[in-house]
Amino acid sequence: MLLIKLLTQLVYPLDLSVALLLLAFLLLLVRFRRLGMVLILLSVSWLWFWSAPVTADRVRGSLEHAYPPVSLDKLPSADAIVVLGGGMATTEPPRLHPDLGLAADRVWHAARLHKAGKAPIVVLSGGPGWARKEDKQPESEAMGVFLEDLGVPKSDIVLESESRNTYENALYTKRLLDARGKKTILLVTSALHMRRAKAIFDSFGLEVIPAATDYEIPDEPKPVPLLWMPDAISLDGGSRALKEYLGLAAFHIRGK
Repeated sequence: MLLIKLLTQLVYPLDLSVALLLLAFLLLLVRFRRLGMVLILLSVSWLWFWSAPVTADRVRGSLEHAYPPVSLDKLPSADAIVVLGGGMATTEPPRLHPDLGLAADRVWHAARLHKAGKAPIVVLSGGPGWARKEDKQPESEAMGVFLEDLGVPKSDIVLESESRNTYENALYTKRLLDARGKKTILLVTSALHMRRAKAIFDSFGLEVIPAATDYEIPDEPKPVPLLWMPDAISLDGGSRALKEYLGLAAFHIRGK
């Protein structure tokens, strides 16, 4: 699994562009000039595509727009609220408290849903990543601290602390829910991530109600000149959108 993750990483815009540039320079050194120049052009084009708002934001939007925001009063009730990790850093030194990331909206949205009475329990799904559990705090525990600070009683919080990716989020959450006789869930994750997450949770036979949050693409467009100028924010967003489409493709190819 780690090897697959490393190979996937090489396809990401920045990594692939650097790899193509290095290969191009090697080809230029051995006088394969035409092929070297082609690779340089491909490298620059690939990086520009995923870092210019005019293209990167469109790809991100294609994922987010599939799950537009739904007001609390229009969301049905469920057996459980399931929140996927990926939005918080744990209390590793020198931190004394969990650190909120860009996707921490997920936990905040779960607190809103619980306060609105949409489900009796909140399942927080997120393990220690690729580290050993004894070496690193699971993200679910950090999420739990934040959720309690937002007013959700500890007795209503269930931690799933083993998962390392979205597939395992669904696998281990399903086991927890089966043990409690629960099947219908309000799935809380970033809008960018919802399409892949829902497909995976659906495959485990859960009744999934999307409750997307953490929208990144505003309705108001940027000024036209800025749309064509690469920036770090678009590169980050475009890279994550590419990850989602690669994950979806892998999920459908494997048939799970």
